[in-house]
Amino acid sequence: MSAFRDAWRDEFFAALTFLTRLPLGRAQTDTPLLSLADTVWAFPVVGLVIGAIGGIAYVIAFALGLPALAAALVAVATTALITGALHEDGLADTADGFGGGATREAKLDIMRDSRIGTFGVLALIFSIGLRVVAIADIGTRWHVFAALIVAHALSRGVLPAAMHRLDPARDDGLGAGAGRPEQNQVLIALAIALAIAVVAIGLRAGLSAAIVAGIVALAIGWLAQRQIGGQTGDVLGAIEQGAETAALLAAAAWS
Repeated sequence: MSAFRDAWRDEFFAALTFLTRLPLGRAQTDTPLLSLADTVWAFPVVGLVIGAIGGIAYVIAFALGLPALAAALVAVATTALITGALHEDGLADTADGFGGGATREAKLDIMRDSRIGTFGVLALIFSIGLRVVAIADIGTRWHVFAALIVAHALSRGVLPAAMHRLDPARDDGLGAGAGRPEQNQVLIALAIALAIAVVAIGLRAGLSAAIVAGIVALAIGWLAQRQIGGQTGDVLGAIEQGAETAALLAAAAWS
């Protein structure tokens, strides 16, 4: 039992190390090298941590007298800071590649370019804008806190399914190096994400947010398959951003 507990702890810290820039100290240095695919069950748990920190930032900003829109922007900025804007970067690169490339090879080349183009800027504007408006419209600060936890847990919970279903679009890079998660890991991640959503905001609202986030994730995955023949790290980032935005909009609609 102790060995299983140690393995789960190591996998959680490995996922936390990859998905965030939180200073983990000794816990980080003691985490062994693991395949990212081995840690995907913990993605929604990491999302819960990220969402909770963003929720705390919103509560503090609101308590200091900031308007709801400003407090929502603080929350979004906090979660981007925690993750190093990992997923925002992926969304921008994906939008530039899909929008600006005429061929599969050109799209992949554009996505690898560190410079941001018009499509990437627009994607970030719409993504951040929709999230900020949704958060500001949800209602009380504690409802926002719960909704942020749900959105970040669900958006990370769908990533293992995308990694499992979509082939890597190139032979190198994060999409290829992460590996393909086993089906049981995918199901565990989805179950954890759904459980977090239901506990945090209730059965009907949690299921609705999960369904909407899943549909958006499927749509982006389908588009990536048509555009470049699979997934890359940037595509996974775009899936996370789309699912997070969709979950927040669903929470706002229920509120």
